[in-house]
Amino acid sequence: MSTASGANAPQPTNYQIIADSIATLLFPHAEVVLHDLKTQRVVHIANNLSRRKIGDDSALDELPGDAQSSQSMGPYEKLNWDGQRLRSITSILRDAQGQPVMALCINLNFSVLEQARDALNLFFQSSRIMPQPEALFRDDWQERINTFLHSWLHKNHLGLNNLRREEKRQLVEALYHERAFEGRSAVDYVASVLSMGRATVYKYVKALREES
Repeated sequence: MSTASGANAPQPTNYQIIADSIATLLFPHAEVVLHDLKTQRVVHIANNLSRRKIGDDSALDELPGDAQSSQSMGPYEKLNWDGQRLRSITSILRDAQGQPVMALCINLNFSVLEQARDALNLFFQSSRIMPQPEALFRDDWQERINTFLHSWLHKNHLGLNNLRREEKRQLVEALYHERAFEGRSAVDYVASVLSMGRATVYKYVKALREES
């Protein structure tokens, strides 16, 4: 933060407190600059990313639109000294009489977000996914249960975490008719997935077998 220090340092203005708060919240990716519209000079910098200095020319003629009449301008993009791309917004702060006195500029370095996006896109590229080896997964009864279970939930507009007792019974019955319980330990697995007691699932399955 670019503020004066020492015993006789002036108290920060409300504008400076706002600038510091925004920069603290978005640290380390955002810089907040206050420009005095009367002197056209930089008067405060919070989390300096642009290497500007207090007293520098504000260069407000670089901003889109009329800074004296607008409420805010942006977001717009700028290029920082280090080649990082910034997304910026500038708001005009007014005094009690409604006269513009300060321009508050927030410069957000979103290059790190772009890098994260690119990394995620690379990770989720469908071209990197190979089909399941048929021989290895031919008897994957757990996956078959998972696939049918979530298809059943979607069809009935239900959520796994808020199933009522009767809905769980109906789901066990549907799984039984899909021959889901032919796999070893299938009863234990379904009981775990549906947060039911193993004895309850077994009771449902036993009753269905006796009806067959």
